[in-house]
Amino acid sequence: MSRSTHARAIIGDDLYEKLNTSKLLVVGAGGIGCELLKNLVLSGFNDITLLDLDTIDLSNLNRQFLFRKKDVKQSKALVAAAAAKAFNPSVNIHPIHGNIKEPQFDVEWFKQFDIVLNALDNLDARRHVNKACIAAGVPLIESGTAGYLGQVQPLMHHKIQAPDATECFECVAKPVPKSFPVCTIRSTPSTALHCIVWAKSYLLPQLFGEEEDEGELDRAIAAGENASEIATLREEAQAFKSVRALLRSPTTTDVAMDLPAPINAILGPAADAAATSVFTKVYDQDIRRLLAMSDMWLYRVPPVPLDRKAILTGSFVDSRANGMAKAQTTDAALDTNSQPGSGLKDQKVLTLRENVELLDDSIRRLAARLPTENILSFDKDDDDTLDFVTAAANLRAYAYGIEQKTRWEVKEMAGNIIPAIATTNAIIAGLIVLQAINVLKSLLPSASNPNTGGALANSFPKNVLIQTKTRAPLGVQNLCAPNPHCVVCRPVYANVACDPARVTLGEVVRGVLGLEAGANEDEPREVSVYEGGRLLSEPDWEDNLERTLENMNCGRGTILMIVDDAEEVVDLAVCLNGLPATHPADAPPFILPASAMTLPKRAPKPKEPSPAPPASPTTGSKRPAPDDDDDEIQIIEPGAAPTTTGDRPTKELRTSGPNGSKRSPDATAALERNAKRLRLASAEIEDGMDGDDEIVILE
Repeated sequence: MSRSTHARAIIGDDLYEKLNTSKLLVVGAGGIGCELLKNLVLSGFNDITLLDLDTIDLSNLNRQFLFRKKDVKQSKALVAAAAAKAFNPSVNIHPIHGNIKEPQFDVEWFKQFDIVLNALDNLDARRHVNKACIAAGVPLIESGTAGYLGQVQPLMHHKIQAPDATECFECVAKPVPKSFPVCTIRSTPSTALHCIVWAKSYLLPQLFGEEEDEGELDRAIAAGENASEIATLREEAQAFKSVRALLRSPTTTDVAMDLPAPINAILGPAADAAATSVFTKVYDQDIRRLLAMSDMWLYRVPPVPLDRKAILTGSFVDSRANGMAKAQTTDAALDTNSQPGSGLKDQKVLTLRENVELLDDSIRRLAARLPTENILSFDKDDDDTLDFVTAAANLRAYAYGIEQKTRWEVKEMAGNIIPAIATTNAIIAGLIVLQAINVLKSLLPSASNPNTGGALANSFPKNVLIQTKTRAPLGVQNLCAPNPHCVVCRPVYANVACDPARVTLGEVVRGVLGLEAGANEDEPREVSVYEGGRLLSEPDWEDNLERTLENMNCGRGTILMIVDDAEEVVDLAVCLNGLPATHPADAPPFILPASAMTLPKRAPKPKEPSPAPPASPTTGSKRPAPDDDDDEIQIIEPGAAPTTTGDRPTKELRTSGPNGSKRSPDATAALERNAKRLRLASAEIEDGMDGDDEIVILE
């Protein structure tokens, strides 16, 4: 009996051969990716390209089972491919250690695949793959997990012009991450989270990252924040420049690298001066400057400046508690063992002195890395930056009378994470394979044959959501139609192979549009050209049309968006690809579409709903029974209002079963109601999904 006997018996010979000959791209080799790769090689898929940018970290080993301790710091894609071949030595796995957004992975590269499976860990990469698959006409299966929740969503881009086209990843707007006003974070924190965000996103970059963008303060002024507070913050930013210079001085980094002891011990004048300068600037001078703004503290409890020397010697006095002095003068008051939960290093609340010592030590370690790394940023798995954020946030919390957090709590809050669960990853990986088989079955010439697919003959691609309901752990929904106002899948996509060094922007625009008439039908249509957020050309500013694409940093893999200024037709997305190796040297340095693009009319914008008339009194009538939906889907983060596309019309769902039978009106209404809930829940999971280590969530 061969390896494929059981699979052939289940899905049939035709579908098994389709699996065996299809080319798959798997993007991501983390938590979901490891499970997915194992499932694919055991299911009959034979040609798999695996791409991942990341390397293996020690924290991955508890759930990414293809990796071992000896593999730490090695490429995830390379190690996962080698490990998966042990399950099926005959399979062809092509591992790539790289970024999916690199220029060589252009639309033409995507076209070689029959289906793309996403197991990504960030929203930006998901959006990039979604757009590339639309342009290439390749079906995509999106997925992700968030704790006990998970979601699989087939996106049928290869049918984008067909009546049964499906929505894309961006047809439903993703929730916007919560942000905090600048003045709250930097002047008037009131929660531990404010202090952690300040330490992670402000203090750490100020000292060890790129210099602060003054535009943030300009935007705060434009948003109506307190002008006097903003002026004070500008003074602080200028004062930080001297502290940054001290941290980067050769004597500081030399001393820090040569002496491993904590910096508060007798190290050397340069290293000690750097730590003292940081502490004095942030926890003494800046707080005193804020206290001088008396109006700010009329209705707030003012912070207390911290004295580093007094804290380290045990003589620091905090005079806030009920108006009575509270002196920390004894060793017992500063003893770690006096704190609750001190059984584990990361789960104890540090004393004031321990936080000072930890801050000093982390500054020394980070300063030692500056000569080689230059710019440092926060990483939850980087002990140096995590120690810095923990100590800095707790010292600020103490100064403002806010509860302090353990190192473990800071890591959770600073990383915005929910620990990943291996079982959820395994379930989602299995569902991805089932949906991939359903998608490939729909591509078979005999797909309409009721016998095609064996046991999966009556199975069709579905959106699947793991729920927290014991009676219905899986929520299933028919694929939804595209949003006619989606800025990603509404445009027409065209591919242009070119040499960016020899082709001008104008040649591309004129080549793809031809002489298509505009509103007056006598002149070419007036258009604007964008690349990402950059405006490259518009009717009143056409200077760039004669510049080469390379001169404007538009190379292979770039997507140019051509927008009709009259807003009559949909946008045209031009995907730039490399010229084939066989392109004649004396031929024009570009290959345009076979014919000029014909752009369909834009869908009319939905009318604003008229206000509902006031309800008429219901004298003598019974109150209707409340709607009790047993199959209600729990939305992530209860109480949060999900964000939806403002101009998105109500989806028209299929009202017939797979065999064409009509559903009853009640069943159709229930389907529409549940589908709406499912889309909202899916949108929140998608924004919080992290197929690798942990799950980014909205605060």
